[in-house]
Amino acid sequence: MGDDESMKSFLQQSLHRGRTNLRWKLSGLDERSLRWPRTPTGFNLLGALKHMAQVEIVYFGDTFGRAWPNPDELVTDADIDLDPQADWCATESETTEYLLDLSSRVADFADETIESLRLDSPGRVPHWPNGRDETTLGQIMVHVLVDLTRHVGQIDIIREGFDGAAGLSEAAPNLPQDFDQDAYLERLASIADRF
Repeated sequence: MGDDESMKSFLQQSLHRGRTNLRWKLSGLDERSLRWPRTPTGFNLLGALKHMAQVEIVYFGDTFGRAWPNPDELVTDADIDLDPQADWCATESETTEYLLDLSSRVADFADETIESLRLDSPGRVPHWPNGRDETTLGQIMVHVLVDLTRHVGQIDIIREGFDGAAGLSEAAPNLPQDFDQDAYLERLASIADRF
C-alpha cells in the first residue's frame, strides 16, 4: 500500500471513529433531551447529527460532482434563507431514528466517494469563494474530520451535563476509573477561588 493509500485509510478510519462516537453520545436519551437547546446559540445534540450529515453530503457529494440521491432530504439555500440555522435543528417530522438512518446512509455515500478517488483528486466546493474553492479529496477529508471532531467535543460536554456520561469512546473512555471525582472537583474549585 502506497503512502497516499495509507494516509487515505488512516483518515477514513478517523472519520469512522468520529461518526461512531457521535452516535454513541446520542444513545440512551429521549427525543426531548436530544432536541433541547443547551446553549444560548441553540446547540442541541440531534441538530449536531443533522448538521454533520448535511456537511458530509456537500463535501463528499457536490464537491466531487456527486448528487445526493434523495434531494428532499437536503437542507437547501431556500431553507437557510427562511431559517439560517435550518441545518442545526431537527424538524418535528425528523425523528432521532430517521436522522440516525440518514447519518448511516450519508456515511456510506461519503465512503463511496472516498474509495473511488485518490487523495489528490480535484474537487470544487460550491459555497467557498472563487479562487479558494478548488480543493482535493485529502483536503476535504481533513476539513470534514476537523469539523466532526469539533462537534463531537461539543456533544461530549453537553452529554456530560445530562447524566455524567463522558469519555473518548464507548470502548475506551480515556478517563480515570475508580477516581474520587468529587475530591478532584473540590481541589480545582479551591485553586480557582484563590484568583
